[in-house]
Amino acid sequence: MARNRKKMKQICIVTTFTLTSIFFYSLTAIAASEPQYKSKYIGQEKREIKSLSNDDINALRAGAGWGLAKAAELNGLPGPKHILEMKKEIELTAEQEKMVIALFQEMKKEAIELGNKYLVYEKELNNRFAEKNIDENVLDELLEKISETYKLLRYTHLSAHLKASTILTEDQIEKYNKLRGYSSDDPCENVPKGHDPVMWRKHNNCD
Repeated sequence: MARNRKKMKQICIVTTFTLTSIFFYSLTAIAASEPQYKSKYIGQEKREIKSLSNDDINALRAGAGWGLAKAAELNGLPGPKHILEMKKEIELTAEQEKMVIALFQEMKKEAIELGNKYLVYEKELNNRFAEKNIDENVLDELLEKISETYKLLRYTHLSAHLKASTILTEDQIEKYNKLRGYSSDDPCENVPKGHDPVMWRKHNNCD
């Protein structure tokens, strides 16, 4: 009799554990199947200009690069700001330094002017949506202004890289890119010093 009671007790424990497991598994499955509506933009609704962070705004006001010159920078065309920062390492001459300083100052002046203009248009767009004071015509007009200003701002930064590259020698550009941490493992693009370029390229099946 005692043995039967013990067996029944064990069965109850196992059954309770099984039912509890099924219950929690069901809850987990239901939670996982429910759609997740929370936005990844949570917190950004508190921004002054919703589409721009404080860092973005500060960069635009200061005429900073804002990543607008990546097409040039990451393809080996140096920018004036970083050239001046590493002038000793790349052995910039006095004449080159003078030219790069003038280029940087010109770029900075234009970038600050355009950056602030861009912020004015973005803020107007933001405020009109906030105030529900916008229609399709106004939207089109504002986006046109924003787009044109962005284009000019990007042109300012990219063209500065183009001009800077004409001031430096190939060796200086190579040093710049190495110091910036950019490199290529392609043997066809990097013929070691002391090697015959034609034979090196032939040996590495470059042609």
